Amino acid sequence: MRGNELVGTLAVYGVDMPAYLCDFFPGAGWEPVRPLFEADAEVTGPDPDGSRTAAVLKPIVGLGLVLVPVAGGKPIDRFILRIYGDKARLRY
Repeated sequence: MRGNELVGTLAVYGVDMPAYLCDFFPGAGWEPVRPLFEADAEVTGPDPDGSRTAAVLKPIVGLGLVLVPVAGGKPIDRFILRIYGDKARLRY
């Protein structure tokens, strides 16, 4: 969620420690944030000092996204989410 807008839904299908592997289903709020996640997905290869990764993750963190469990429970606001088309990796 981004505020009251659904960015997308994650469905966990596996684990690759320390990340949850998810299917990603875009919501109404996906299009405005999609370019940020696409830029993140393009960062590949060595990044010895982490600067390239940090540069693309900072705007994503700035979105203020919150995970809201469908089955109820406390919202999660500290996590790393990487989206690659219809797949995602989640760490929290």
